[in-house]
Parts: sequence; C-alpha cells; structure tokens
Amino acid sequence: MEENILDCVIVGSGPAGYTAAIYAARADLKPELYTGLEPGGQLTTTTEVDNFPGYPDGVTGPEMMMDLQKQAERFDTKVYYELITKAEFSTDVGGVHKIWAGNKEILARSIIISTGATAKYLGLDDEKKYSGGGVSACATCDGFFYKGKDVIVVGAGDTAAEEATYLAKLTNKVTILVRKDYFRASKAMLHRVHNTPNIEVKFNHELIGIEGENSLVERAVVINNLTQEKSMIDVHGIFIAIGHKPNTDIFKGQITLDENGYIITQPDSTRTNLPGVFAAGDVQDHHYRQAITAAGSGCMAAMDAEKYLGELV
Repeated sequence: MEENILDCVIVGSGPAGYTAAIYAARADLKPELYTGLEPGGQLTTTTEVDNFPGYPDGVTGPEMMMDLQKQAERFDTKVYYELITKAEFSTDVGGVHKIWAGNKEILARSIIISTGATAKYLGLDDEKKYSGGGVSACATCDGFFYKGKDVIVVGAGDTAAEEATYLAKLTNKVTILVRKDYFRASKAMLHRVHNTPNIEVKFNHELIGIEGENSLVERAVVINNLTQEKSMIDVHGIFIAIGHKPNTDIFKGQITLDENGYIITQPDSTRTNLPGVFAAGDVQDHHYRQAITAAGSGCMAAMDAEKYLGELV
C-alpha cells in the first residue's frame, strides 16, 4: 500500500499559517493545517484589531482569525485542531518529512512552520483576569486605546524601552517598572527613554497586583523590593514587556535557531536550513511581530514551497 504523502503541511495557525494555507491551496498543493493548542494564535487574546488592512471599522482578534480560516477552507484547506508534538525532517532535497500529532503520523514533501511566539508574562493571576481589559504584551497593537491616559510598562530590556517610548507619544504618562537597579537595554534605547519627558522610571519596583472594576484596569499594585513598601499607581493600561518565547522546542536539533530560539531563515526567503522546510510569522520574526507582517511572510512561505515542489518534478 502506497503511503499518503502530502505536498504541503502547515504547522500552526494565526495570520501566517492561515495566509500560507490560502496561497498553498490556491496553488493546488492541497494543504493540511494543524492549529495547535491555540487556534488563531496570539491574536485570539486581542479584543480589538484596528491596524489590519481591510477592516475599516476594526475587528476582534478571534473574528479576524475565523475569517482567515474560512477563507483558507474555501479553497479546500483541511484544518485539524490538533497539536504537532514531534518532527523528523529529511535533510535531502525531495525527501519526505515526518511529523506527529500524538500517535498520528503525517508525511509531507514540504512543511511550513508558523507556530508563532508566546509572550512572556509575570505569572500573576491578575494578568489573566485583566487580559483584554488593560493588560497587554504589545504596545503597537493596543497603545492606541490609551491615548491621553496613564500606563505602566514592565521590563528592563530593549523591548520595554521601545514600548515605553512608543507609548509616550500616545499617552499622558508612562511609568517603567524595573525589577533591578539598572536597565538591560542598549545605550541608544536608554538615551531615548531618558530624553522623553513623560516617562518615569522606577527602579527596584515590581508589579504584584492589579485592581479595577468590571475587569478593567484602574490601579497597579507595586512593591519596592528594597524597602518592601507597597504602593498604588492609578493607570488604565499595563504593558508586560519582558520578551517572547518562540514555539520551536520540538524543532531543536534539526532547524537552525538563533540564541533566543527563533528560526533562522535564509535572506530574502522563508527557507530554513533544511530543504522543503519553511518558516513564517513570529516564529522567525522577533522584530516586527505584527499580524500583517506575519500574513505577508505566510504568503512568501507558500510561494517558496510551491517553487520548491515545482523544481522537484
């Protein structure tokens, strides 16, 4: 009995995965897409998306992901609500790649990895309670909603400094909470922070709680970890900027990753170090991390996969 070898399998959903599916399906690659544990990815935790082209009145993250999924399925993409738990990639051009969803083995000539990256949080119960009600991990996604208001940024690296300076242009005041007595950010980013008048930095301060009515942030509970003195800061938004973790654990040892675990793709393409394996979206992009850039790279990955498969004939 001949094994069923697919032309294209997409691992992960979100804007990158679904866009890759749309393009792969229209190229008659008959793709299968495995959503993972969070169908739709990070955008499903975002209440309002106002910066994705084509939605003049805005859209919720879950609604937009459903739209993308329906579009992919319209072109006969098969979507499976399953998690890929293991991968064995071929190193040969034209080789067959193997992945598993539990005990289910899937064979494919090309794989598009779009597993995304997960924002790191502090681990407070209040972060979940106020998610979508003032707690965010993306200033460029949600900063617009806090125009003229006071916000907090938690973090000490380049991400925190960049988010704070971005938010300072929109908000009344930004308070940065730094757990230690120094920043880890680059000197260039620190220069921007120190030269922005409506940014206040509180060293040796940690966020320990959030308060508010109707699941909307109204106050941050912070502690000075030197004096143990607790205080309240009246704010409407709290941005956690302590980094992201790319979802690449099952690919380690096969796919070339950078020091932070992001997949390294070849210049001007979505190709990885392995023939027939491509990466799109936040799993290979630690710089932009936007829905629209993820979607664009999903398009690129499908076109790269189509070209790869065409050259095998």
